[in-house]
Amino acid sequence: MTAITDAEFEQAATLAPGVVRRYLSGKGWSAERDLSGAELWEWRPQDEPGPPYELLVPVQRRRDYAGRVADILETLAVVEARPTGDILREMLLPPVDWQFLRLVPPGPSGTAPLLDLVSALTGLKDLHTAAASSTLTPQAVQPAQKPLVVKDHVAAVRLDQTRVGSYVIAAHTPLPEGPYGRNDRTGQGALFHDSDLVRHSLLPSEPFARRVSRMLYAGVACAHAAAEEALADDSVPHVEHMTGAGLSANLCEALVKIAGEERRDFSLSFAWSSEMPMEQPSPPVVIAPRHVVALEAVAKDLRERLGREENAVLFGVVTKLNRDVNPREATIYGSLPRDDFYRQRSVRVELRPEDIDKAADAWRHGLEVAVRGDLEPRGTGMRMRRVTTFTVRQE
Repeated sequence: MTAITDAEFEQAATLAPGVVRRYLSGKGWSAERDLSGAELWEWRPQDEPGPPYELLVPVQRRRDYAGRVADILETLAVVEARPTGDILREMLLPPVDWQFLRLVPPGPSGTAPLLDLVSALTGLKDLHTAAASSTLTPQAVQPAQKPLVVKDHVAAVRLDQTRVGSYVIAAHTPLPEGPYGRNDRTGQGALFHDSDLVRHSLLPSEPFARRVSRMLYAGVACAHAAAEEALADDSVPHVEHMTGAGLSANLCEALVKIAGEERRDFSLSFAWSSEMPMEQPSPPVVIAPRHVVALEAVAKDLRERLGREENAVLFGVVTKLNRDVNPREATIYGSLPRDDFYRQRSVRVELRPEDIDKAADAWRHGLEVAVRGDLEPRGTGMRMRRVTTFTVRQE
């Protein structure tokens, strides 16, 4: 058993009984019966037969309170296979929702290649961005320009220390303190309903951070279901009816990004703040390499069929100028803010009369341009129409 340090013992004495019970409830422990001045809590591992783990949890401060909390911490250190200090620090966190991204990289357990982590963390950020965007406005393809509330949510997500497993990235989303306790019965115990698949029906009384957490889980679950359907039918299904539950091309692309260039297995699991209990089960979602291939196809289909994006910005160089069509067009090879930095594509841009000479000058001298307009699919490529700005960047 891991022994608690003197400093941790002193800090344990400062924990309120309610904080300890909140932590245990969030980890799946349950109070079985009341004893004299204490409660007996139990936890049964699903994959371990035999009697449950037991903890005697004080409900009020008495002379031996610090020692009883120290016993709890030492037992939890064994159950969770991590240091008592980490558990103590987590107990002191405000109410949060957790997301655990479990990677399966090659090499010793607890380590991961740097490139795998870069892809995984970028994909995790994009997942939160997609879920927050869908919480505001569910749509099959989210625009590149994000509202401030979406950016603020992503900035608030915190990474915690890694957990036991092949390589587990732990992230948590802080929830505001408020009247959302376990006795609240406003319907927030459900992750998502069938109606969410056809319309946006999240509760306005919930904090935005919890609404995003629910949308994130529902979107990932729908993406897994869409991938399974694509694999079963050997064709790309039309899944836009799932956009109300968080599915989008952006979310599918984020899951693909997490898998990295090597297309490795990974899983996402969720834990909900006990201050806002979630009654509906939320089992882990496992994404295998075969799902990644299917999700790429689903994302591409959504963008090609429903990917019109207003007020998009394209940076690149003019590679072709066609004056024989009406309206005149320029082919620009460049990138969009929504894409990876290194991804380049050719986009046909319909030019306004006042843009023709500027496009010709940029083409002649190889100058970079920035164009703003409405982006939409065109066959296997993209077209920009209704241009509002055409700027030539001078060297």
